[in-house]
Amino acid sequence: MPSAFSVSSFPTDWTEPWLLGLAAFHVLCLLLTCFSSRRHQLQVGHFLCLVILVYSAEYINEVAAMNWRLFSKYQYFDSRGMFISLVFSAPLLLNAMVIVILWVRKTLNVMTDLKNLQEKIKDRKRRRKEE
Repeated sequence: MPSAFSVSSFPTDWTEPWLLGLAAFHVLCLLLTCFSSRRHQLQVGHFLCLVILVYSAEYINEVAAMNWRLFSKYQYFDSRGMFISLVFSAPLLLNAMVIVILWVRKTLNVMTDLKNLQEKIKDRKRRRKEE
């Protein structure tokens, strides 16, 4: 009986080494996303890598479809790319979305700090005029 998470007629064997490696890769990407929040350049590089990997998923799917017997028990890589989209691209896109949310939050904080600084300068000028 196929797994509830199966996208083909074959059951998905989540104990295959390449799927475990892919899961470990996604966990490492998530950890890098979380721990790089204070290092802007590292996060920009990480974001670009994520986007490039998602962009190249179609090519990865084609290569995997031709060579699946070398690393897998089943042919997961169909022409529509549903499996690779779910197990490869979706987690990478979620990581990229987290990075964008962190960037928006940081931008809002900087804008708030800037506005507060402008108000302080305005108050100082007003006080000097009053004296």
